[in-house]
Amino acid sequence: MNIFIMILVAIFMAGFYMLNAPSQRMTEQETTYAIERADLRSVAECAAAAHNATIHGGEFNDICVEQNKIESRFVCLNTNLSVAKCEVVRKKKPAYSFIVTAAAPVPPEKYNDMMEILEQHFADAGTFGIYQDKLIMSGGTATKRAVPAGIITDMELTDGQLVYMTQYEIPDADTAFTAAATSDVTCPAGTVKAYRFGRWQCIGYNTKTDCAGDMIWDSDLLECVADESRRPLCASQQTAVLVDSVWECVNPFPEKQCPDNMIARLNYNNLEWECVTDPNKTADAKKCAHITDGAIYGKPGATLRVPQTTSCTDCEQMITDSETCTSVCVPNPAKINDPQCYPGRAEECSGPSRGFYFGFPSQKYAANVDAVAKKSVPIDAAHSQNRRFNCMDCGDRTVNAEKSLPPYITVCN
Repeated sequence: MNIFIMILVAIFMAGFYMLNAPSQRMTEQETTYAIERADLRSVAECAAAAHNATIHGGEFNDICVEQNKIESRFVCLNTNLSVAKCEVVRKKKPAYSFIVTAAAPVPPEKYNDMMEILEQHFADAGTFGIYQDKLIMSGGTATKRAVPAGIITDMELTDGQLVYMTQYEIPDADTAFTAAATSDVTCPAGTVKAYRFGRWQCIGYNTKTDCAGDMIWDSDLLECVADESRRPLCASQQTAVLVDSVWECVNPFPEKQCPDNMIARLNYNNLEWECVTDPNKTADAKKCAHITDGAIYGKPGATLRVPQTTSCTDCEQMITDSETCTSVCVPNPAKINDPQCYPGRAEECSGPSRGFYFGFPSQKYAANVDAVAKKSVPIDAAHSQNRRFNCMDCGDRTVNAEKSLPPYITVCN
């Protein structure tokens, strides 16, 4: 009996050890953080999918759209930033056109988590962030995008909403051309019916099919061409050419009389001799033998290599008028990555709040630059006149896209 009890005790102890051995324990992990991150990422992905579908003219009908109260809408504004119809009226388009997608508000304690998700997975999405106090805070950048009041009112935006905003251009209306219905016009033989000058007419075929001499009609070119089948075999020192539409064997240097300063040349396209200007007797006419170096005023013309004696900076190139031989210095955008023209990294001066501008010294200088001919160049204390490329940081005001023309002009709102 004691032996049986000892066996039971041994079995019980072995089972207790196996159940509590380190290799048999299941490590418990905290998954709450991962679940919350996954939920926030799914909201951002659903909003991005609905936004992209609207851009491509479709719909994203996933259940996540209804769950997260996601709405995409076309919103257009006039010059007064008031809501207008997104259509061309009397050939006039709205001043601004946007595609706006908004989702349900994110809890304030989840702002940082959502911003990290936008920075990690949607860094290149553009204006995609959390709406707060009339601004969109985008992930991955320190910039904030101001939202026009018309969009806020039309979309009924509230703080904490996840907003994706993209600006687009309404295409011009296509011009519709309507042709008159086919009428019962019966044309005689040798003519064909064609719609000309607003009505159907009978016009004749091209009847030029007879060619003189050793020529033949080419139905593709619609003209007479040399008939190669009639080209004769000539002596070794002769060449077969067309003389008055007839093949003849002539010497390679014919006795063709040409005016002074001209020589005879065989045109191998039509195998005919012709008189051309003698290149050995033609004076090499050169314009602008004496170029006015360093002048920064004058009409732009042909581009020349900048001599060492000009007053152009390393950030400019010299443009010379071939008629007046007057040279001017104009900005050279290719030098924007030159440390002497811009000491920082060019790719960092971009986005909705930053842009390049050139330090124009005067309005008279800017008048010689064709690229800014239709723009107003600001010459003020906010813009340097150093004749180099500069970076304008507008901050929360953002860059005025209508008045700016980087890398020449950047104006803040």
